Amino acid sequence: MKKLFLSILVFILLVSCNSVKKYNEQTTKLHPIEDLRSDVDKVYKQLKKHHPKLYQYTSKEDLDFKFDSLKSSIKTPINSREFYKKLAPVVRFVRQGHISVGSANKRFSKKERNLLKKKKFQFYNLNFEYLNQKLWVTNVRGVDTLLIGSEVVKIEDELATDLVGRYKTRFASDGFNKTLYDRYVGKGFRYFYYKDKGFLDSLTVTFKLKDSLFSRTFKRIEKDKKQDSIADSKKKELVKKPKLSKIEKKNNRIAAKVKRKKDRKYGFISKDKGYTRSFKFLEADSTLAYMKIKAFGNRNYKKFYKESFAELETTKTKNLILDLRDNGGGRISEVDYLYAYLTDKNYKLVEESEVANRLPYFSFLMSNKSPNALKIISGIFSPFIVMHNLIKTKKRDGRFYYNLRFSKEKSPNPLHYKGDLYVLINGNSFSASTLISTHLKANKRAIFVGEETGGAYNGCVAGIYKIYKMPTSKLKIRMGLMQIETPYNQNPDGYGVKPDVEILPTIEDRKLKKDPELEWVLAHINKKKHS
Repeated sequence: MKKLFLSILVFILLVSCNSVKKYNEQTTKLHPIEDLRSDVDKVYKQLKKHHPKLYQYTSKEDLDFKFDSLKSSIKTPINSREFYKKLAPVVRFVRQGHISVGSANKRFSKKERNLLKKKKFQFYNLNFEYLNQKLWVTNVRGVDTLLIGSEVVKIEDELATDLVGRYKTRFASDGFNKTLYDRYVGKGFRYFYYKDKGFLDSLTVTFKLKDSLFSRTFKRIEKDKKQDSIADSKKKELVKKPKLSKIEKKNNRIAAKVKRKKDRKYGFISKDKGYTRSFKFLEADSTLAYMKIKAFGNRNYKKFYKESFAELETTKTKNLILDLRDNGGGRISEVDYLYAYLTDKNYKLVEESEVANRLPYFSFLMSNKSPNALKIISGIFSPFIVMHNLIKTKKRDGRFYYNLRFSKEKSPNPLHYKGDLYVLINGNSFSASTLISTHLKANKRAIFVGEETGGAYNGCVAGIYKIYKMPTSKLKIRMGLMQIETPYNQNPDGYGVKPDVEILPTIEDRKLKKDPELEWVLAHINKKKHS
């Protein structure tokens, strides 16, 4: 039995290594022109088959022309990375922010991944923002803090502004609004650069600070050995520690349990060593509260909202600031739960969701990128999936609509907040955060401060997703399968929730650690007090 197990393990490792090698060879070689054009046809066919609102923002004639022009532009064999650079800007013209095209980055074997874990790329310690038409360093981790507030002029021999302009053509907002582009390209600049250039061991960046130009070379280096030695010494200290008493062990277990509960309640993010949700009073008399939600759907959100709004009720708080800036969305269930605390009227969160066919979940489960195990399980349970989809999906006026559980009318929570509400938004307020913003805006429940949301007021195509892998290039495209929209609409279509008070932060605000949106709200509340 032991020999059999070892043989199976060796076989799996060999298959894995061969799979990595085969994938890398496939994506780096030059593909024949006709094969790449075939990939273009297959992608467009998938979009036409599965996307329920493909021509919402771009007409069929225009989109047909874009894809035909893309095929005509492929006149020589190219590799998968170069093909991505041609395909992504065309897919962008669907103008649906939940559609994305993945690039062809190198894959690594398990041995290579283990070696890479021992290293870090210094460039990834920089955080960027794109403000005033320039790329700025707004934060650093473990590198020269003097870089904070400096402008990125060049990376290697390319101007940063050229790189940003290029990357903006490779993703879309919902519809025609432009606020998402600057916010998203700045926040995700490291990711876009990796998709563009692939795996790098070093690069040189030219910065500008106070009219002085200087360069830094960032390398892939061994992780801090000093930190490792500190960790080793701590391990030794742990070994030397005397055996804990029963009371000490019990206290440690209690402390660990308390931390686990806190992590679940506030949504701990291990990568950032921070939390998804936070709540605090900004004044000693509890008349002003601040709630920051970075994303929806992480951990036990119900307990967080239940306790927060119970406290607001107890303290009779007059003003609440809900900060949805840089909230890219998440699960509708959390939005539904939160909105019940912010309204005093019965509400229906979303309408029935338009889909492309009667069996949307099969499109989701049986993608050519789905793991074989998932396909087998889906096949076994297919009678139940089919029955469920047929019950939930209805045809009306020649279109199919899926009945989401959030389409039913609901009552406000008995502890709903009754005071004044302010909502902070920006271009990175997207998807589910735009959904709740639409409700609050349509019902004039809040004063919105910041800039237009990146997500569309009239909804988006998301919900569940299909991922399709192209046969030649091996690129993957992800597309939403359900139209998610509230009972409210605005004209013209294709724009986000707009602020009542538009405030755009500047690099000077970042340097001085100022929050102009929040400061406006505080000044407005203070003015009300003394009027």
